[in-house]
Amino acid sequence: MTDSGEKDPRHESREGLNIFGRIALFVRQVISELRRVVTPTREELVRYVGIVLGFVAVMMLLVWGLDILFGWLAGLVFGS
Repeated sequence: MTDSGEKDPRHESREGLNIFGRIALFVRQVISELRRVVTPTREELVRYVGIVLGFVAVMMLLVWGLDILFGWLAGLVFGS
């Protein structure tokens, strides 16, 4: 049971259900999970975007550095 007293579809069994019953159960479970989603505040969203952009920038620099290094090594090995 949930706080509102209704049966929680996340704990329903799919045993004995035909394909349409399983699809209906799946849809009820998706809706139940979506009700539990908490949207971030503006400050949290800005922080998360900054973290993601910072991580992507660091990864770009790492890949760029490795590309330069491997290109230089290939030039040494194979001659340019």
